[in-house]
Amino acid sequence: MNISKAVARRILELCKERKITVNKLSTLSAVTQSTVNDIVNNHAKNIGIVTIKKLCDGLEISVCDFFDTDYFRNLEQEIY
Repeated sequence: MNISKAVARRILELCKERKITVNKLSTLSAVTQSTVNDIVNNHAKNIGIVTIKKLCDGLEISVCDFFDTDYFRNLEQEIY
């Protein structure tokens, strides 16, 4: 799995746990709906850490908690 897919899966997983939609997450995090949709639909290939931090704030978790999952422990090497 690459980093973009891992971020998308993690966001969807956290939204499901909290019983919120990705559109609600965009409101809670002050990240545009189109940006969140691009991330979860794998259209965003270079997701910035500032965006991830805002999403974490909206989810009320730390960045460490966001990345503390097997999704990020087993990433493919991405050298292009």
